[in-house]
Amino acid sequence: MDDHPSSRMTAVALLSVEGYDVLEAESGTAALSCVVESDPDLILLDVMMPGMDGYEVCRQIKQDDQTRLIPVVFVTALNDRRARLRGIEAGGDDFLSKPFDQLELSARVKSLIRQKRLNEDLDHAGQVLFSIARTIESRDPNTGDHCERLVSLGKAFGEFLNLSRAEIRDLMWGGYLHDIGKVGIPDNVLLKMDRLSLEEWEVMRQHVKIGERICQPLRTMRGVLPIIRHHHERWDGSGYPDGLVGNDIPYLAQVFQMIDIFDALTHERPYKPALSAEESLRIMAEEAEKGWRNPELMEKFAAFISDRAIAA
Repeated sequence: MDDHPSSRMTAVALLSVEGYDVLEAESGTAALSCVVESDPDLILLDVMMPGMDGYEVCRQIKQDDQTRLIPVVFVTALNDRRARLRGIEAGGDDFLSKPFDQLELSARVKSLIRQKRLNEDLDHAGQVLFSIARTIESRDPNTGDHCERLVSLGKAFGEFLNLSRAEIRDLMWGGYLHDIGKVGIPDNVLLKMDRLSLEEWEVMRQHVKIGERICQPLRTMRGVLPIIRHHHERWDGSGYPDGLVGNDIPYLAQVFQMIDIFDALTHERPYKPALSAEESLRIMAEEAEKGWRNPELMEKFAAFISDRAIAA
């Protein structure tokens, strides 16, 4: 993308020699349309453009889940620190200066396209995990659309707490993946309608460790692992699997506990009716007083639910 035809011609000529198919766009709006239609492997993006500049184009590309993995290389005659910092803030992956050096252009393009392939493989593996998690949920008739609700509630509560975008994403992914380890729990335990025996309960408790092992190989899941392993810990150390106390429990796991417990209380299960939001918050507050939950975070969660009720 470049508003100068001569610059586009140079890039097209150099990349075509390397065997690439090259598409051109002369404006930010045209570039975004082209990206959606053609799903390119890499974008060479001029910074200084009339109307929508390259920074804004990059931001929109990186904010869209369908295009966020496409490498964006800023191409500019501006060789200053400020321009590069703005490019990094916008989500740019690399920088090239005009005029093009053919060897440098070729090396950067090859490297970034190879990295994109690896990222896509990781992304596909993540999608497989989400599919497994949905399958597990469908096996358990007790939970309904529990995971989908947790994703929505996690996003809203994360925004209420002013968490970072990455932390909110991890909370949402935790909604799908927190119980993925139940794939390793036998049906006679997982689907049992009566109270579990001590031996069966010990088997059930292993799901957090199994889930952690399943997701551990994927670096994109690093932020979700503490949620998977520690969402059954308690503030006073009486939880599992590690008996962590207080703020030794990862913060995102503490946040996730709030939405997980609230959703379980406010929806019907075979062993209990659905409770109102008020009654659910009362029970959760009592548990916080017992030492099971972070009392400060409990107050914030109660305020969050109250704000949602007022907005509704």
